Order: sequence, then structure tokens, then C-alpha cells
Amino acid sequence: MSLAPISAATFDPRATRIAQRLQEAGFQTVFAGGCVRDALLGRPPQDIDIATSAKPEEAATLFPKARFIGKAFGVTLISQEGAHFEVATFRRDVGSRDGRRPERIEYAPAEQDARRRDFTINGIFFDPIHEKVLDFVEGISDLQQRIIRAIGDPLSRFEEDHLRLLRAVRFAATLQFKIDPQTLAAMRTSAPQIQRISAERILQELTRIWTESVPPGTGLRLLQSSGLLREILPEIEAMVGVVQPPEYHPEGDVFIHTALALDQLHEPDPALAWATLLHDVGKPPTYREVQEDGKLRIRFDRHAAVGAEIADALLRRLRASNELREAVVHAVRQHMRFLDWPNMKVSTRRKIVAHPLFLLDLGLHRADCLASNGFLDTHEKAKREYEQLCAERPLPVPWINGNDIMQRGIPPGPRVGYWRQRAFDAQLEGQFASREELLDWLTETIKQNPDMNPAADEASPNPPRPTPKSDSSA
Repeated sequence: MSLAPISAATFDPRATRIAQRLQEAGFQTVFAGGCVRDALLGRPPQDIDIATSAKPEEAATLFPKARFIGKAFGVTLISQEGAHFEVATFRRDVGSRDGRRPERIEYAPAEQDARRRDFTINGIFFDPIHEKVLDFVEGISDLQQRIIRAIGDPLSRFEEDHLRLLRAVRFAATLQFKIDPQTLAAMRTSAPQIQRISAERILQELTRIWTESVPPGTGLRLLQSSGLLREILPEIEAMVGVVQPPEYHPEGDVFIHTALALDQLHEPDPALAWATLLHDVGKPPTYREVQEDGKLRIRFDRHAAVGAEIADALLRRLRASNELREAVVHAVRQHMRFLDWPNMKVSTRRKIVAHPLFLLDLGLHRADCLASNGFLDTHEKAKREYEQLCAERPLPVPWINGNDIMQRGIPPGPRVGYWRQRAFDAQLEGQFASREELLDWLTETIKQNPDMNPAADEASPNPPRPTPKSDSSA
């Protein structure tokens, strides 16, 4: 693979002016990390990091408005014409305090600074003033060969910072690179250490893997082969080997189907990515075999409802936002209803199409179909009904939100989404003339049915309906 030629003009000129001023004062200064890697790959460099031999106090004498944002780690924030750049002093890290940060640092030459970094492709420096690439770690060779390789001893690199385990997967999946065998072996050995990383950081890395990988299923496969999946998402690891009826799923087991479904997405938003990952998470615990007409049949009874509960617990464990969690749980719970689309009443289909999360449901349905039988007839019909409804009138804004539900005694969880959907259904059907009337009904109904089970109500052919207080349409 040939790399792109780079020069000072490849980068933000404001960053170059900072480097020039530091060099004129006698300090070696380079651009470092991902921005150099991306430039060499022909990608627009983002988030330019500047590394220098100048200590924070020395940099501050040249840039009086500089701020120390990580002085213990030699990091200074320097502003230049409205842009902000992190300038870090060349250093080596000593010890590992918590699997994320060193116990202390020591200032060191540029070469040692390069060797403390995670992967060779991220250890390349570029001097924008002399327009010279500095490669102390053979990163250029690995870029050309499309390899993710830890710098030095991979076990030591992962011991210093456990988050590097997930970063290796993300870089390989987003750049379409291979992971070096020794690095992959060290990842398998070190995989249990990922549990020491905060849930928020794990969620952030996983979301980037699902939304930035090309294709997204690549990241899932790498997580599984590296041993990380069973450590952070055991509910997904449980899909491996769970067979499905071949007449509906010729592609293979539940894990294979899920990875293929992710592959159908192109730069998805986080809700669609997570919903696709989790849509069949209820299949492993509901798997059963039955004899019908002398044949062995596979069943996953109520796997959508069970999956919604698992998805809710999983996203809570990862500290996902309420907005993301509720959207994903809704999509998982509802993803099987498209099977009944041809037999639904027009009014029922209209109600589904008018739901604020319908496009999420539709996107998941498309990925689900393409990863199994490939038939998109129902998807196309549902899409046309949505477009027709949008052409007729704009979709209404829901009168009731999650806070309204929780203020009436419903704790955070699936029941909030259930009651919100009940309220929106009543609004769409014109059962109430105003938000106030709808709130009155909601308050009274929750009081009478505080423990309503969303899964049970979903299975009921005739769930309880609101009694209208007005004949006016919404």
C-alpha cells in the first residue's frame, strides 16, 4: 500500500505556527499520533497533537495565554486564532496506577516518547517546519502493510493502559487493518483486564466501533476473536453457536446473523447500531426445540420481549443515556411486529408509522431482513406508508415524555417506554383534546395499574384502551 505524500500544507496552518514558534525558541517540536497516521493514509488529519521538548513552563513563556490542563503529564493547551491545541512535552511513563494512567512521568527524548505510545501506526512523528517524517517504531512499514501492532512488548502496552485493548479493535475495524498475531495473542491474554475500565469509556469505544467500522460487523467479529466480547458483552457472546431454523436463517447461528445485520449498516447513528446488535439478544435464553408433525423445530418464544429486558439491563450497566437506552429497548421489543404487517388494519399500521421512532424500527427491520432471507417487500411497503403519511401531514410532537411518566411514580425502565407509547397511541387516535386531558387520564390509569407488565400487555390481543374524555381530534 502506497502512502500519501504529506507536507506542512497538509495540516492546519495555525498548528504549524505554534510548532514554528517553539522551534525558533530552540525546542524540537513535531505533530504526533493519529493526525500523522491519517495524513499518511490520505485522510483529513483531525485533532492535531503537538509534542515538544519544551516543558510546560517554557511553552507558557512563549504563549502567555497558555493553560496547564495536565501539568502532571506535561500537557499545555495553547490557543491560536480561535483554535485550541494540546502541546505535550516529550516524556516516558513510569508505572501504571489504575490500568489507564501512569504513576508518574519523566521528561525524555522524542524517541522514548514515541516508544511509550500504543501502536506503531500511532507512534509516527512529523516535523512540519522541516517537513520530515520521524519514525522510531517502524510505523510506516505497518501502515503500508495495513497492520495494527503494539509498540514493543504488547503485554506491557496493554498492562499500562487496558483501554488499548478496545482501541486495537477500533483501529483495525475502522481502518480495515489486520491485527498482528503477537498483538492479538496478547489481547486474548489481557482481555479480563478490560473490566477495570469504567463503563462509560467502554460504551464510548464500543459505540465508535459500531458506528465507524467498515463494515460494522467487523468490529463485532474482532471483539469475539480477541476474547473481549465475553468480558464486556457476555449476552452477545452467548449468541455463538445458537442455531436457527435454516428455512428462515440460511446464514447460520444467531451470532453470525447479528454480525451480518451490522454489516448492512452504513455510518449508522448509535441507536440503530446498538438496536441492530441487540435485536436478537433474547434468542439464547428462549431457545427451545419442539417436535411438530414428526419434525424437530426450533422456537424462540417471546424473544423480542425478553431481549428488550436484557438490552435494558445491558445498557444500564454501560451507563448509556436514557435517550439511547429507551430508543434501543423500544426497537428490540418491537422488531418482530413487521411480520404481521400485511395482516394489520390500516389504522394499526398508521399508528406504527406515526411513532417518533419509526425510522429506527424501519432501519433495524431492513438490516434484519438483509442478514437473513434478503426479502424487503414489507420494508418497502412500510416505507411507502411512512412517506405517504409525511406528505399528508407532519407527524405530531408527543405530548407526554419520560419525565411525565416518572413523575407519576413509574421508575426508570421498560415501563416508562410502555406508558409513553400508550399515551402517544391515545394522542394519535384523537382520544383526548389536549395534553392536560391526556395527563389526567394517564395519572388515573397508572394509579389503577401501577405494575402493568409491558411484555404481558404486548402479548395480549386486546390490551386495555383509554376511555376518551372528548370527541375532538388531537
